[in-house]
Amino acid sequence: MIYTENEVFDFIEQEDVKFIRLAFCDVHGNQKNISIMPSQLKRAFTEGISFDASAICGFGDEVGSDLLLFPIPSTLNVLPWRPSHGKVVRMFCDIRRPDGTAFEKDSRRILTKAIEAARERGISVAFGAECEFYLFKTDENGYPTREPFDRAGYMDVAPEDKGENVRREICLTLLDMGITPESSHHEEGPGQNEIDVRYSDAMSAADNVINLLSVVKAAANHNGLYADFSPKPLDGESGNGMHINMSVKSDNGADYTDRFMAGVLAHAKEMTAFLNPVADSYKRFGKKKAPKYITWSTENRSQLIRIPAAKGEYKRIELRSPDPTANPYIAFALLIYAGLDGINSNLPLPDAVNQNLYTADRQMLDKLDSLPSTLDEAIALASSSRFITDVFGKNASDFLGL
Repeated sequence: MIYTENEVFDFIEQEDVKFIRLAFCDVHGNQKNISIMPSQLKRAFTEGISFDASAICGFGDEVGSDLLLFPIPSTLNVLPWRPSHGKVVRMFCDIRRPDGTAFEKDSRRILTKAIEAARERGISVAFGAECEFYLFKTDENGYPTREPFDRAGYMDVAPEDKGENVRREICLTLLDMGITPESSHHEEGPGQNEIDVRYSDAMSAADNVINLLSVVKAAANHNGLYADFSPKPLDGESGNGMHINMSVKSDNGADYTDRFMAGVLAHAKEMTAFLNPVADSYKRFGKKKAPKYITWSTENRSQLIRIPAAKGEYKRIELRSPDPTANPYIAFALLIYAGLDGINSNLPLPDAVNQNLYTADRQMLDKLDSLPSTLDEAIALASSSRFITDVFGKNASDFLGL
């Protein structure tokens, strides 16, 4: 259900809500929140709730550090893993300065601007994410170990797959929050799992990724486990990816998919620092179905972009390089802008590379352009990119952690 401000007040009163979490993300996509009592909700909507921005990564220093959170009523969700009596709800927020202007480093604002730019061009892009994570056992003090919850493999079943009940709990919780999980299964690594969320508009899809991370971590903790979304938790095993699926629609009915793909491919190297923002991200590339080269093909999991075997409304582009440490709002915004550049500049789509790049010979691979091999290389490419500067302006270095 999409709530209005008045409906939020009614819900709070009728559903015995005792705590309201006002949530937002730092520049790296880490969720933050402040809790208020229902008596403070009117002030939150009208005046905002202040917080110290200097304590939030990338938001600035102590000078001019007062910022305000304004809850967005349409994002209201009950947190099902909290007490059923004296409920806890959460709303994502807009971030503003004391003079009422939008805070330029608000990830949701950046994505909003990208969505508006696409809308002005008569384009809409739906997104869906496939998130992978490991479940590790915890020690007697509740701290994570490096021991996987099971030793099952790809799409195994119980009893080898011990994560089955945890995934079921996650999916049912997501449904309680109005989020539709499309599928879930055990992945290739020991203790590794995947949950795919049904595609939706860009902002809802980014919110869904943040919600999924929270639900998975809560469910793991509830079961005495630790959920690890890092890109390479175990050496020699599959890394955690966050494949991003995109479906491009136009108001005039034209099919801009090829040009959109061309734009994403053209800007792939510059965007990698944001899609893969930690050093271990680069340990994934070129191994165990994680891409290395800037190529595309149909039904081919060795490529950067795969066109899955799907028809009608399920036809989509699958970008296989991102991992779950990416800020989904920033990732989706960059992909929209890259795709729009491909459309507006009428970029030609390169020929498909219909080969298995994990077994191709060196002579063939040397002809292909590749993703950055380290985080430092990726940051250098982003820092010198006019495309990235056009998106972030002078704030690009903050989003790169510089």
